[in-house]
Amino acid sequence: MTRPLPQDPIIRDLIRRARASQMTRRTILAGAGAGATALALAACSSDGQEAPSPATDSSDSDKTLNWANWAAYIDEDDNGDYPTLMRFQEETGITVNYDVSVDDNNTYYGKVKDQLALGQDIGADLVCLTDWMISRLIRFGYVQDLDHANIPNLKNLVADLQNPDFDPGREKSVPWQGGFAGICWNKEKIPGGLESVADLWDPTLKGRVGVLSEMRDTIGLLMLENGVDISSDWGSDEFNNALDQFKEQVENGQIRNIKGNAYLEDLKSEDTLAAICWSGDITVINAEAGDKWEFIIPSGGGTIWNDNFVVPIGSTRKTNAESLINYYDQPEVAAEVAAWVNFITPVAGAKEAAMAIDPELAENQLIFPNDETLAKAKIFKTLDGTEESEYNSAFQAVLLGS
Repeated sequence: MTRPLPQDPIIRDLIRRARASQMTRRTILAGAGAGATALALAACSSDGQEAPSPATDSSDSDKTLNWANWAAYIDEDDNGDYPTLMRFQEETGITVNYDVSVDDNNTYYGKVKDQLALGQDIGADLVCLTDWMISRLIRFGYVQDLDHANIPNLKNLVADLQNPDFDPGREKSVPWQGGFAGICWNKEKIPGGLESVADLWDPTLKGRVGVLSEMRDTIGLLMLENGVDISSDWGSDEFNNALDQFKEQVENGQIRNIKGNAYLEDLKSEDTLAAICWSGDITVINAEAGDKWEFIIPSGGGTIWNDNFVVPIGSTRKTNAESLINYYDQPEVAAEVAAWVNFITPVAGAKEAAMAIDPELAENQLIFPNDETLAKAKIFKTLDGTEESEYNSAFQAVLLGS
């Protein structure tokens, strides 16, 4: 049955508050650079171990659900409640504990990896993490198979997200939201704008450039600039060529900062005038401080990532989790969430639902990208354990020396 759209004033109020919001889903990543190195490398050591068995599902008798997610990654009203989640609870009778406990992929994994390895309950029945971390969890056998009969709205996923290489057929994961990494600049200070990653190395910007501490985005953009299809087959030569370029710009002082979401503060203070950045973040700071920054996918291409639902191996409430996933894969619900979070919805039909409420929102290419926009971005290929260790180590060595 098709869900009726919420009343226009409610959605318009959500949009207003989304544009005025002072947080993004990545806000807490500020200090997640070198400090996460040990976790990132240690995480690759579980290959070869026997995977634990999934817990027995007790959803029939236990109508509760613990959902772990990132900050500011769901619609929220002025009382701190979550309207779409409240409706889910009313419709299903499932009580949801929404836990904003994911501050970073590596740090969250560091908190729960020992329990996962033992097949124990980690205190979450549903977790939302990024593609590459989901790939790791699947590789180690730390998540449960999903029953697609309980998630008929999987048919609403956009075609490009239905068969990722780390989870063909979406047997174990379902996308929640996505976004782009690209470049941005201060339009007042750089009126001519930028077109490519190479433009960041203009001598006039020396010491005023920021890049992300997320390896797959920063090195991914450099590789794309070099003509490498980061979603296809490539190896150490292509990676190290981009890493050498990155290291050169760090050592010569062109790059001022390598940060997580704290790069936004550097843009606001004008310590940096241009940066490798995340798409939804620029929408938010423009809402906060005026339309001062421009975001584009650079001419060489940008990266695109998704955060995904998974049910941890020790959860005893898998069917409840599948009910929630199915609910959020409805176009009308997905549109309401997108209005607040300003990232890419994975649900086909959400754009049409948003168009009926706010045409400007529906035409935002950072929320509802068309085929032309999507063609400019690539997913960083899934790394095996050896590659992940090698490339993370090399990248972190540059960060530690910066």
